[in-house]
Parts: sequence; structure tokens; C-alpha cells
Amino acid sequence: MTSPRTEAEHVEATNLLYRDPALYDVVQSDSTSAGMCQTLIELHRPNARTLIDFGCGTGRDLENLSKRFECIGVDLQPGMVDYAHLARPGLDIRADDMRTMRLGKRMDVVTCMGNSLAYVHDNEEISQVFATFAAHAGPSALLVLCSPVAPITRTEPTVATVDTPRGPATVTIRHEWHLRTQINTMHRHWVLPSGDEARDEIRRRVLFPRELERYAEGAGFEILDMLDGSGRGLIGPTAYTVARYTRR
Repeated sequence: MTSPRTEAEHVEATNLLYRDPALYDVVQSDSTSAGMCQTLIELHRPNARTLIDFGCGTGRDLENLSKRFECIGVDLQPGMVDYAHLARPGLDIRADDMRTMRLGKRMDVVTCMGNSLAYVHDNEEISQVFATFAAHAGPSALLVLCSPVAPITRTEPTVATVDTPRGPATVTIRHEWHLRTQINTMHRHWVLPSGDEARDEIRRRVLFPRELERYAEGAGFEILDMLDGSGRGLIGPTAYTVARYTRR
């Protein structure tokens, strides 16, 4: 297993948004993850009071969830956590590794969103992450994940305009799929308002639905549902997985 520091440095180096947390916050401002997460919790565990979010980033989703739950956030990247402490000083956000962290508390809800699980590529390390989820799950706790469940296989590039605090940026994205490793690589080329350019190479592990179910069950979770952001079942490449902890 690579060290937390080495892993954090690698993730930051390959993603402009992780090197610039303020830009990350702006680009992700229209995310519906927190709302979808709360909807699923109200449906499956309406009496939940406590929540821990692994891979919380800048705490953007956690800030919304904290209006309803007593929350703790965890992220591997110290830069994101430092920014979160400045931007959202009322939140309890800690820098730690979700493969090994043990808080010593059990919560009503365990969440891992924003593709955080997809940055763990090794089978054994994925099992370690699920063991961490279980170690922080109280009786009948709910697990809510958001992660890729199918690859993006189109190879032709797409171009989009992204609003930033300094003006519009142009982003060109293309995907590469490696079946043997189940790694979907996003190549992202930024042309920033200043004229500067940046290139990202973001590697995400795809866990297919039955595979994801196997990891969850091995850690003591029973799958309750898998659905995309529209709530219409498994249609797109990313899905929300909801599971209940069944061990005592």
C-alpha cells in the first residue's frame, strides 16, 4: 500500500481542481450529491442523527448535510482539508486515509461520494476501505456510495466551457478504458482565462454492480438499492449505492 502522503501528492498532481480547492468549489457548486444523499437517508434511515463522510474534499456537501446531521468529514488531501477549515470553519473535517482510519466512533450513516472510492484501484485496498466503512457503522447504519459502475468508452473528445472566478475556461475531455485493470482514465486539457494551460490525467477504478455488491457484503452490508442521480435505476455510468449494516 502506498503511503497516504505519496497517494495524496499523486492525486493532487494529476488534477487541477485538487491543486486549486477554491476552483473546485466553484466548478462543483451545482452538484446535487448532498440532496440525493439526504433523500436516500430519509427513505431508508429517517431517524439517523450522525454521519461520517469519507472523501469529503472541501466540505461542500458536508456543509449541506450538517444542517440535518451531526457530521464528521475525512479527506486524504491536506490541501483540501486546509481549505475546508478556512472556508467552513464550523465543520469537523480531518485529514486521514480511508483505507486505515479508525475514529473509534460508530455512526448512523457512512457516506463516500464524489468518485472518492474510484481512486482506490487495488482489490485488497478496496476491501480495506469497506472494512473502514464497517468499523464506523453503528447498528443498522446506512452506507451511501457514489461511484462509477460502468466505463465511459467513447474515445472522441468533448469540449465544454467552464465558468471560473477569473472568467470562462475551455476544457477538452477524452476517456480511455483499460478492461484488464478496470481503470477509466480521463484526460482533461484546460485553457484558462489567463491563457495558461493545464493537463489532468485522472484514473478511476470502475466497480461493476455485482462486484460492488460483493465488497459490500463481505464487510457486512446488505445492498438496498442502486440508482443513478435521476432515481431511475442504473442508466448512466455513475450510481448511488445504498446498503444497510447487518452485523452487531
